[in-house]
Amino acid sequence: MTVSTTLPAPPVSTPEPPAAAPIRRRRPWWQSKEAISAYIFIGPMVLLFAVFRIWPALYGIVLAFGDYTLRRTFTFIGLDHFVRLFQDPIFWDALSVTMIFAAIQMPMAMIVSLAMAQLCNRVMRGMAVYRSIFFLPTVTSSVLIALVFMWIFSGAGPINALLEAIGLEPIGWLTDRFWVLPTLAILSVWSSFGYNMLILLAGMLAIPQEYYEAASLDGANGWRKFWHITLPNLKPALFFVLIIETIKSLQTFDTIFVMTGGGPARGSYTLTFMIYDQGFGYFDFGYASAVGVVLLIITLALSLIQRRLVGKSE
Repeated sequence: MTVSTTLPAPPVSTPEPPAAAPIRRRRPWWQSKEAISAYIFIGPMVLLFAVFRIWPALYGIVLAFGDYTLRRTFTFIGLDHFVRLFQDPIFWDALSVTMIFAAIQMPMAMIVSLAMAQLCNRVMRGMAVYRSIFFLPTVTSSVLIALVFMWIFSGAGPINALLEAIGLEPIGWLTDRFWVLPTLAILSVWSSFGYNMLILLAGMLAIPQEYYEAASLDGANGWRKFWHITLPNLKPALFFVLIIETIKSLQTFDTIFVMTGGGPARGSYTLTFMIYDQGFGYFDFGYASAVGVVLLIITLALSLIQRRLVGKSE
């Protein structure tokens, strides 16, 4: 006789659910020493920016909708300044000059800055000295640069002397309407490429070297590395430099004021020079502010277009 015994199955233990993590409430900034210290340090800069940047911009927009006299009387007139502006041939001439100057200056600035950054992205003795020398024009007075370039491009300057030495006719760089904008663009590029070079160089140094090593193993030459590795990874820095150069090209004034005064025959009469001329030449502050508002809208529109075409992330 066989007796079969079956052992009872061991009880199945179900794991207990993990305890919910306690909800950590974020402390208000006034209870954080780090936040208070940060606000103390950035407070003066924010105050200066608000007083000297934001407030004048808002006040200028208000002035565009009224008449303001030297006796500090303001009369609201609505859109009269803008209607007058779009019927003014001088405005359209200044707008075309501004756009032509920007179309010449921006590509030149981007190409020169990118080329200089690539040139400085090398490991060699004395490279830090070369980078410092290339940055010097950025910290030099723009008025001083304009005076030097006036002599360089004058009728008896070294550029025309070189042209005569090789048998060519001298050129009126600052007195010919055709040549004045390219000449001013060359000055603008020379005075600002050092800053742009540093921004692009920082972006290049942040690219991992493993990308270039892998490309070398695949047999890629220098141009392919630059086109397929450097440029795609440099896109944020390129977008920043493009925005900065767009704003600068549309707002150039000091060098034009020193070198040409808006001439010849309004060949360098930009929108910023028109703002100065109407505001401080004819004391028509409302009309000058209307020109400034239009220039602000154009700058924002171009920046948004560039953001969509260049700055859009994948």
